[in-house]
Formats: sequence, structure tokens, C-alpha cells
Amino acid sequence: MHLRRTLALALTAALPLLAALSPARARAEGKIGVVDIQQAVMQTEDGHRAQTTLKKDFDKRQKEITALQEELQKAREDIERQQRILSREALNRRMEDWQRRMLDVQQRYIKHNEELQKKQAELTGPIIKKLISVIARIAKKNGYEIIIDRPATAYARPDLDLTEQVVQMYNSGDAGDAPPEGGGDDKK
Repeated sequence: MHLRRTLALALTAALPLLAALSPARARAEGKIGVVDIQQAVMQTEDGHRAQTTLKKDFDKRQKEITALQEELQKAREDIERQQRILSREALNRRMEDWQRRMLDVQQRYIKHNEELQKKQAELTGPIIKKLISVIARIAKKNGYEIIIDRPATAYARPDLDLTEQVVQMYNSGDAGDAPPEGGGDDKK
């Protein structure tokens, strides 16, 4: 009994020392940061310009879709008003025509959304590339082991958020040309 108790006490005393010496513990003590990349993109000057361009394009396309939807609504109301007057054949033809037009509007809407997403990727891709370069430089300069995209974390202390620092560095013109090799995965 006495030997067990002595061993338990010795192990209890040694555990903190063993944990402090373990490689996993050493890695866990490295600096960690978070950056909300999407927010950073929108806060950069280039991001503001991209957002303005996308909004103009979206507004133009939305006006077109809205006008087509209003036409369809009027056509639908017209069909409903004439429902009792028209022959069954004429009513069916008008309904089929209306449905074809409705499908066309839906397809245009889908196509517009796909084009806008493609344009957004084209406009924001270079910005994200520069942001990754800025993040890599901040990590290297300040000894960060890892910097994670904020939405990928369940929780991060507010003092770990580097988003504002990244945006300021980007906007100051210190964004660099391209991310380091490995997409920002700066291995030592």
C-alpha cells in the first residue's frame, strides 16, 4: 500500500515536468492567429472597388430580371382575366407560352448568378492571393506557427484576430506580388 502511494505521488509530481518537455507541448505553445479573409477582402481598397463593380453589374442584371418578372405577372393576370372567355385550346396555348417564358426567366436568373459568381472570383482571386502573402509575412515576422481563417474556428480569443493588421498592411501597399511557395504554408 505504502509503495503504491509513493509511486502515485512520484508520478503526480513528475507529470507536469514530462508534459512540459514533450514535443507536442512545445508545438502547442507556438503563436496562433486568426484572420477573417472574406472580411479582409471587403475591407481592402481593392475589395471596395471589386464590390462596387459587382454591385453595378448585379443591379443592371437585377433590373432586367425584375422587368421580365413584371411582364410575366401581367401576362398571368391577363390569362386569369380571360380564362372564362378563351377556348380551352387558346387558354392552354397561352399557359404553355407563359410557362416557357417563366422557364426562360428562371434560366436567365441562374445564368446571371453563375456569371456574377465567376466575375466575383476573377475580381477577388488576386486580392486573396495578395492577402495570403501579407498573412505569410506577418506570420514569419511575428513568429506565428499557424494563422487560421476565422470562419473555420469554433472559437478564438479576440486578441488573436489579425484581420485589421492584415488589411492595414495590404492597403499600405505592402501586399507583395504573390504568396510564398506552398500557398502560405511556411515550413521551417
